[in-house]
Amino acid sequence: MSNKSTIPVHVGLILDGNRRWAKSRGLPSFDGHNRGYENLKTITKAAMNRGVKYVSAYIFSKENWNRTSEEVKYLMNLAYLLINKDVAELNKENIRLVCLGSRERLSPKLVRAIQKAEEKTKGNTRGTLALCFNYSGREELADAIKKIIDQKIPSDEINDDTLGRHLYHPDVPDVDFLIRTSGEQRISGYMLYRINYSELYFTKKHWPDFSVEDLDVALEEYAARQRRYGA
Repeated sequence: MSNKSTIPVHVGLILDGNRRWAKSRGLPSFDGHNRGYENLKTITKAAMNRGVKYVSAYIFSKENWNRTSEEVKYLMNLAYLLINKDVAELNKENIRLVCLGSRERLSPKLVRAIQKAEEKTKGNTRGTLALCFNYSGREELADAIKKIIDQKIPSDEINDDTLGRHLYHPDVPDVDFLIRTSGEQRISGYMLYRINYSELYFTKKHWPDFSVEDLDVALEEYAARQRRYGA
């Protein structure tokens, strides 16, 4: 493994391929989502064991509401399971949980679970798992602008940093390394402000098959790259 000086502070994950993984095995799509859910916990812990401080995961986009009502319901139940039940495991592991996204259309029960989980884990210091849930990168920017307008900040005082301070959970830093699985090579609106100079990594493996060994391979490639920031 790479030494700690080459480990990204923030690894972003676009978890693609759960349904394709299930279909390739003749299984219901729900089985793929469940396997992907379990793998997120595995990869998050492995990344933090290697020195990563922030892991963010795109688990439900605003566009995902267009899926069948049955699938949406299942995904909401999985999210509730992670946020409500597994928060005890995250807390035991000294991992903080935050959710980035809109509360619009979420059930009151789920909103309460998010608030409770964030409060319960807010003092944890090993690392942060940031779930992009009911999330849109453009909407995050629009909501940040609304906050700036509501605070009546003069236009000549608004800059890049001003926008960053009004994002969802602004303490979550820029993404250093963005991993997307299942062969797709696009951003899909993920953390548009924070991926300004992210290194991108695409793999053909479906998310449920993305192993700890695959994470190590990706981190080794990150360590070998030279980040230029426009220079």
